[in-house]
Amino acid sequence: MIFKIQPISTLSKSTTTTTTISRAISSLKVKWRKDPKLDQAIEKDKKHKLCARVLKEVLNEPGQVIPLLYLEKRRDRLRLNLRIKTFLSNNPSLFDTYLDRIKPPKSQLVPFLRPSQRLRHFLQREATIYARNEALIVAKLCKLLMMAKHKVLSVDKLVHVKREFGFPNDFLISLVPKYPNYFKISGAGQQSFLELVEWNPDFARSVIETRALEETQLTGIRVRPNFNYRLPPGFVIKKEMREWARDWLELDYVSPYEDVSHLDQSSREMEKRMVGVFHELLSLSIYKRVPVPILGKFSDEYRFSNAFSSVFTRHSGIFYLSLKGGIKTAVLREAYKDDVLVDRDPLLEIRDRFDELLEEGWREREQQLRVQREQVKKDMEMMTMRAEHLDEHGVDD
Repeated sequence: MIFKIQPISTLSKSTTTTTTISRAISSLKVKWRKDPKLDQAIEKDKKHKLCARVLKEVLNEPGQVIPLLYLEKRRDRLRLNLRIKTFLSNNPSLFDTYLDRIKPPKSQLVPFLRPSQRLRHFLQREATIYARNEALIVAKLCKLLMMAKHKVLSVDKLVHVKREFGFPNDFLISLVPKYPNYFKISGAGQQSFLELVEWNPDFARSVIETRALEETQLTGIRVRPNFNYRLPPGFVIKKEMREWARDWLELDYVSPYEDVSHLDQSSREMEKRMVGVFHELLSLSIYKRVPVPILGKFSDEYRFSNAFSSVFTRHSGIFYLSLKGGIKTAVLREAYKDDVLVDRDPLLEIRDRFDELLEEGWREREQQLRVQREQVKKDMEMMTMRAEHLDEHGVDD
């Protein structure tokens, strides 16, 4: 038996007045509590993200080369707390150095950086993975547009979040023009927008609705779409909040792809829809987590309330609000087991290959350091033997 999603127009209306509902939602506070395991999941990516930022900086340069001095001057912007030479020494698999002139022919020869042969091989594999997952990327991009109020999003905003959702760097050039049935770019410059041309009903089913449909088909019993609510061990919420959450979960699920223009912004149904949009956005993201400031850029397009970030603590069984690194990050709890991401996006293969490249260089660096330590040890032993020999020879004299 296939469960048919109930249209939004037939959702039950709350009998409580808008003012009372608004007060009920806004007055329910849940104390933020640290989740060390999810924080650790974010911390583990620190070194990877640093390398990715430096790599992006070099690849965006003309000819994908840059004077080492120029990169050194951008350390603050890259949030790099060590000198570029030290970074290169710690990550030998990324770049090659060579001498060239910044302004030929009269300027002096200075060190330049360019992608190593191993890095170029990785970039080729990355392109292959993107090509293999093109249908997934197109579906993600369509879904982002389909959830938007007017099925339109700013090009600048999409470029800003491309890494969060796994889009190629040049997706506006390499991907969008290939699908004129789905996408259209309007405007120009900073006022450019990506519009949805055709609504694909196959894309208009959320992760939660898909999960409910699969369970219904598997068991033959109708399963209502709803959120997985899982509080971490030791997390306790007040009775009032438990009762509110229980009643709120009993409300009909509001699909993020439904038209909600008739719903009051402060209603419980709109809160359910907003949670559904956040759940879908995080599910579409590569790591099932997105910095809150990035989500905030889409407040108008996705109809988020002004105080939308409180949703992540109010619904602590669905989300976790990490403060790691001084940045608020919304994390989808169900995607993780302890500090391990178990709901893996196919595009994470790119991350896996990049990690292999980095680890290869780290092993080489460790081997070099080990050889250096052994050589220093041998030199010290030789110096000690010579000193002892001199002492003995002096005594004989």
